[in-house]
Amino acid sequence: MRLSFLSEKKGLKGLTVRVVKSPVKDKLDTLYRLLGELKGESALVFCNLREAVERVSEYLTETGTDNEYFHGGMEQSERERALSRFRNGSATVFISTDLASRGLDIPEVKHVIHYHLPHNEEAYTHRNGRTARMDAEGNAFLIINEAETVPEYIAREPEEFFLPETAGKLLRSEWITLTINRGKRDKLSRKDIAGFLFQKGGLERDELGVIEVKESCSFAAVKRDKQAALLSRIRNEKIKNMKAQFN
Repeated sequence: MRLSFLSEKKGLKGLTVRVVKSPVKDKLDTLYRLLGELKGESALVFCNLREAVERVSEYLTETGTDNEYFHGGMEQSERERALSRFRNGSATVFISTDLASRGLDIPEVKHVIHYHLPHNEEAYTHRNGRTARMDAEGNAFLIINEAETVPEYIAREPEEFFLPETAGKLLRSEWITLTINRGKRDKLSRKDIAGFLFQKGGLERDELGVIEVKESCSFAAVKRDKQAALLSRIRNEKIKNMKAQFN
């Protein structure tokens, strides 16, 4: 179902909005089954409370779902790592409060999931703005239990997205994030890290993904199946003549 009022006013021409009904008040199982239908594509899950963000993340982690969570109560270093893992594809599911609905450097997201209904139309619009950018296609799902209804500010009743009785298998990301406790303050660059991982770690170019260098640490996406061998090779090596911790 296309929302014409959003398409015209907000520029979300490629946005498709659907309702997913939860048979019980607790929506965790419904969310898990929905993610199983998204085939490992990137998803941004919005909750209204910090406690709910962490609870959803803990549940998904227990199911083996690659995810990160994000809210204003976290330390800066924790937020940076969470964002990095989502940007580089190590985590395909990102659970957040409305803090992630604007102002953050987050890549194009395929699916926005309203685990909790937004408080108002402005919040709804900003959340949905994380997908269907620049004429791309994107989906927004509203998970609604029996006690909830579609908010009045949604002009047309979205069509229902039906879930199978059993959850589909969630696809794990092929990437995993390597953390290095050296960064900009150590005059470390992305080029330094790439060269080190190629020469000392034995990685091929297609086995190394996005590299981000922060003030005091760095993150590099590497192929999951190369992680163990890589850590074994570089554990006692120096990077740019500096001792470092790799994990």
